[in-house]
Amino acid sequence: MARPEKIRLGDMLIQQSLITNEQLKLALDEQKRSGRKLGRVLVDSSFVTEEGISKGLARQLGAAFIDLKTFQPNPELIKLLPEAQARRLRALVLDERAGLLVVGMSDPTDLTAFDELARIVHREIDLAVVTESQLLSAVDRVYSRTEEIHGLAKELTADMGDIPVEFGNILGLTAGAEDAPVVKLLNTVFEEALKLRASDIHIEPQEKNLVIRFRIDGVLHVQTEADSKISTALVLRLKLMSGLDISEKRLPQDGRFNIKLRAIPVDIRISTMPTQHGESVVMRLLAQNTGLLQIDKLQMPPRVLERFRHAIKRPAGIVLVTGPTGSGKTTTLYAALNELNTPEKKIITVEDPVEYRLPGLNQVQVHEKIDLTFGRVLRTALRQDPDIILLGEMRDQETAEIGMRAAMTGHLVLSTLHTNDALSTPIRLLDMGVPRYMVALSIQMVLAQRLVRVICENCSQPHQIAPHEHEWLKYELGERVDTFQYKHGAGCGHCANTGYTGRQAVYELLEMTNPLVEAANRGDPNEFMVVGREQMGGNTLRRDVVRLVVNGRTTVDEAMRISTQFDE
Repeated sequence: MARPEKIRLGDMLIQQSLITNEQLKLALDEQKRSGRKLGRVLVDSSFVTEEGISKGLARQLGAAFIDLKTFQPNPELIKLLPEAQARRLRALVLDERAGLLVVGMSDPTDLTAFDELARIVHREIDLAVVTESQLLSAVDRVYSRTEEIHGLAKELTADMGDIPVEFGNILGLTAGAEDAPVVKLLNTVFEEALKLRASDIHIEPQEKNLVIRFRIDGVLHVQTEADSKISTALVLRLKLMSGLDISEKRLPQDGRFNIKLRAIPVDIRISTMPTQHGESVVMRLLAQNTGLLQIDKLQMPPRVLERFRHAIKRPAGIVLVTGPTGSGKTTTLYAALNELNTPEKKIITVEDPVEYRLPGLNQVQVHEKIDLTFGRVLRTALRQDPDIILLGEMRDQETAEIGMRAAMTGHLVLSTLHTNDALSTPIRLLDMGVPRYMVALSIQMVLAQRLVRVICENCSQPHQIAPHEHEWLKYELGERVDTFQYKHGAGCGHCANTGYTGRQAVYELLEMTNPLVEAANRGDPNEFMVVGREQMGGNTLRRDVVRLVVNGRTTVDEAMRISTQFDE
């Protein structure tokens, strides 16, 4: 294909009746005011879709429009254009046809970018048009840095060798720290983890090798394996970054540090633990660019959403969100705070660590080493005249009792607890030693939740369920089990062949009605469970996850995997 012609985007869109003259005038005024590209202004103003612009450009140029949601780029040809240039030029090498390179560009009117692209690939180009959002998503997906990580691990191994080395150079303690082998390796690992949406990084020394794994959508995946001799260097560097004691190798340590990856601030919590073959490290990644969800974006069932909203609008009482680590409890509570956060309300949070930043809140991070504990901060917070308190976790009797006293004296308290389901939560508090009257009078609602992997939309297809899956579903669906069409993900480049992309929460809730309060006060756990089950009416976590199965959102296998966490 010859060099594309210069196109005036606005005129082209009007010519193809995709926008009106009035819409173009409004968009041009906004472009002058904001300095943003015209196409972005038109899309943000809902005058035209991103796909509509791309298809219009393709028609004007006589080029193909390629939907990158379904198109799988050639992995060998991708390497002709380095990742940095692909992002800058908004281009991606997709395929080869009749001796020409098929290159997708989101802005084919950028002739400077096209000329630079031609110089880099040194080949004749068959230009295709793609949307910018799909292109950036594809770049994140296809430029895997697994090989680079493996290569940097080998480089670090070679630098360490079998003889004593100067750790200052390897660990980046001297000038030019960014070029130190361990620094380059860790930076690459962090960047790849962020790109793959990993929540945790596990660095695990084994007898003969070092394994680095990422937890993505709740499941661990091996990222690379390296020589075990680099383990010490990695752990030392991470301890230095998080201010831990580098001389202590016999006891577990916890810390945190902050880094910037692609201009995104990331908080990292680190935990070290001595094992038979060295210190194991687990890091939790908390990217600060993650926007807070609105409550109605949490995809709660309508009944749950209505009751949860009602509970958090009450002036006093406790609303508890329960589930295991990594089940999205904090996300749910901050969605609630996001809705409650108004100039008329004073909100104080007590957390370890502060995972989200929200303007207008007074957020406190506990620090056990200086005796800034949950209990101490919570007592002080009550003297600060708050309307709403977010307590990161009711981890012991003292914290729970202070929180409940606050709820009984006119404060709304939001908190979390680690229990399997909603019904067992009040009993768990009683087991912790909290007085029965406090549990009965202070708790307004318990919301239990889990995160379930969602089927990849790009490779979703009908699926014939196995006999054991059929029996598991029959428990909830009865004879209706054969009336639904079930799906699974076949695996594709968009989901790294896992069949899943992203996660969605499932919920159950328990409201402390008068019969439940009376049962709690009588102190008979069996009676409490019976009354609670009657009140919930079968609206359990199990039923909610089955809802996602029959709606084609997740697989029976995933539902069964998650249900082992809460089924009796």
